[in-house]
Amino acid sequence: MFDDIRAEARKLVRRPAIWTLLAVALTLSLIFTYIVPYAGYAGATDAGPTAGRGLASMLPDRLVGNSIGGLPVFLGALMLILGVLAVGSEYSWGTWKTLLTQDPSRLRVYAAKLVVALGAALVGVLAVFAFGAAASALIAAGESVPLDWPSGGDVLVGVGAGWLIAAMWTVLGALLAIALRGVALPVGLGLVWLLAVQNLLSLIAAPLLDWVAQLQKGLPGPNAGSLVAALGGGTDTPGVAALVDGGQAALVLAAYLVVFAVAGGVVLRRRDIL
Repeated sequence: MFDDIRAEARKLVRRPAIWTLLAVALTLSLIFTYIVPYAGYAGATDAGPTAGRGLASMLPDRLVGNSIGGLPVFLGALMLILGVLAVGSEYSWGTWKTLLTQDPSRLRVYAAKLVVALGAALVGVLAVFAFGAAASALIAAGESVPLDWPSGGDVLVGVGAGWLIAAMWTVLGALLAIALRGVALPVGLGLVWLLAVQNLLSLIAAPLLDWVAQLQKGLPGPNAGSLVAALGGGTDTPGVAALVDGGQAALVLAAYLVVFAVAGGVVLRRRDIL
């Protein structure tokens, strides 16, 4: 099993697309969490309470909420693409047959792919935290504000919650890749759900239909947003809203993670790989 994980890790690390996803994730996180808000704060003519709150939202004590705030929607979409690429590329390359004739079982290869993809998701979350910490520290230094960091325990909880959300989207991407046996269609459908359907449900359908509002409490996106909100994420961030408490959200996301992983293995084992 270790050899399978090492082989999958070597393949993933050598793919330029994976590094591109990481670069895009870090760029989006920095731009929309720090650069644009700070530019707005620095250019504001009003030095009143609104400007103060703008600065406060970018300081080190908000590191946890700021770092995981993009995972329910935008950064989550990148994690879904990561899962699709980790598994679905074997279909587009036509290499499943070559891979499986080397001896390993389908489930062993699938498990190795998931381990590596989830490890990559964790690296992405840690990188967002690291870059966010650097950006917030620079802003605090530039504004002569004391550095007030969250506790180590809070950071660990934030990293764990961020990884849970990222892992759930990554495994969903892997499941879509197996179910649709490719890359393009799983990515397209996954992005439509993340960026369009769940926002339409929350912004249009839920306020009009009570059953839709209740249904949202069991969907992955709203639970991801609720977990982020419970850990200090700004509710003005797309996809972040406290629909359920943080504990329930974490349990629902963990359940989705397990269901998606098991479903992917069942489909891969039972269906033709071609």
